Amino acid sequence: MNDDIILDIQNVTKRFPGVTALKNVSIQVKRGEIHGLCGENGAGKSTLMKILSGVYPYGTYEGTVIYNGEELKLEGSSIHQAAELGIATVYQELTLVPLMTVGENVYLGKEPIHRKSIDWNFVYANTKEILSRYRLDVDPRATVKDLGVGKMQMVEIAKALSEDAKVLILDEPTSALTEAEIDKLMEILEILKSHEVTCIYITHKLAEFFRTTDTVTVLRDGETVVTKPTNELTEELLVSYMVGREMTERFPTGDRKPGEVIFEVQGLRATDPNNSSREVLKGVSFDLRKGEILGIAGLMGAGRTELVTTIFGEYGKITDGSIVLEGEELKIKNSRDAIEYGISLVPEDRKGQGLVLIQSILNNVSLPNLNQFAHFGRLDKDAELRASMQQASDLAIKAPNLQVLVSALSGGNQQKVVIAKWLMSDPKILIMDDPTRGVDVGAKYEIYKLMNKLAEQGVSIIMISSELEEVLGMSDRVMVMHEGRSNGTLTIADATQEKIMALATGIG
Repeated sequence: MNDDIILDIQNVTKRFPGVTALKNVSIQVKRGEIHGLCGENGAGKSTLMKILSGVYPYGTYEGTVIYNGEELKLEGSSIHQAAELGIATVYQELTLVPLMTVGENVYLGKEPIHRKSIDWNFVYANTKEILSRYRLDVDPRATVKDLGVGKMQMVEIAKALSEDAKVLILDEPTSALTEAEIDKLMEILEILKSHEVTCIYITHKLAEFFRTTDTVTVLRDGETVVTKPTNELTEELLVSYMVGREMTERFPTGDRKPGEVIFEVQGLRATDPNNSSREVLKGVSFDLRKGEILGIAGLMGAGRTELVTTIFGEYGKITDGSIVLEGEELKIKNSRDAIEYGISLVPEDRKGQGLVLIQSILNNVSLPNLNQFAHFGRLDKDAELRASMQQASDLAIKAPNLQVLVSALSGGNQQKVVIAKWLMSDPKILIMDDPTRGVDVGAKYEIYKLMNKLAEQGVSIIMISSELEEVLGMSDRVMVMHEGRSNGTLTIADATQEKIMALATGIG
């Protein structure tokens, strides 16, 4: 084996009942490089990473994985074995214990014992040394719950590196980070590279491949499509490899014709439900037309999610202002009230707030709509199934049947399930908080087409997005928030990234 190759994946096939997730996948990863892994949801990226990290141990797949010149045979407690061999993974969902310190989290499950007790001096000294070596700006004695998401991500990396990782797998590491935190992560990756740590980098944000990777491999439908040096690729070429066709437009052009104003928020103020002295909304005003897509932009912490969850009755305590729908002032105490008024929310955190992962597609889609199928105290199961199947068909949810657990679906299909359950409630106002976060480019396009179709049918959509391209590509107007306030609304003809950022930073 070439000494420059640290990981040689040869003809790997992984089968599940009724599904072949990987088909003869072959990839070579060079020592000390940042290797991007790209593909739509369901392309096989996660399955391959689970093989490398030991979640799927040796013998459960076909083919060969050569690591550091020897065949990788992870067995038994294979996840720990992978870490001991120097293969570490930082997952998209953080796995830290919030009430523990940074040091306690880094050494959780592998605490050093000295004279029958944990050697805390060693824990904190070594954690400090790891953080310092890779320039991770975190206090080893800080409690994790007091850290921002960016620093939590650094702790996850430190935890992975604490066993002298030679290969670090990063799965969607920037999905919840601000631009400043993303910049810091990119610096950290360069430092890791200088220490000859090999990184496998997975993301749906195509621009990040061109910022940080040396090589990119594209998977499609469980097969290797291509591996190329990043400098030989473009975003357009990557997209065509991912979806198997050339995509001439990222944002489909709809035929929306917004009508009269049907929804108004005036001077809305609200406090944190857990801290009445902390005002989270400090005067927000906007209106929404029938059949319109209104984009809401702003920096992290501007109050966008707080605004829509307060409107939906699930967050802030309203202290002033009004919410008016079709001329009627609404008194929303909880989400049940919002749903009855015709307001639905696709939340930012689909797994934590939008889905019951251990339940089936059918149960998730019908859950908030069971009253539609209840007759004289009994549930009409046939009607529930027919309506759910119609939603699954309309949204092209990819699954063998509706009894499949939602946890088994790809991110894009999980998001479609969340949207399906709210569409079944026939909303007048559909709020979508970062609806394409963690979703691949093909699934994004399908969600955009669905949004256009709904707006054309008269549904009014409020869309929050952290991606300015998405805001500009899908909105009829853009309301920009700054520090808990609405700081201006732009028509799409007048909106630019520069104007939006000026309003978002308070200088516009």
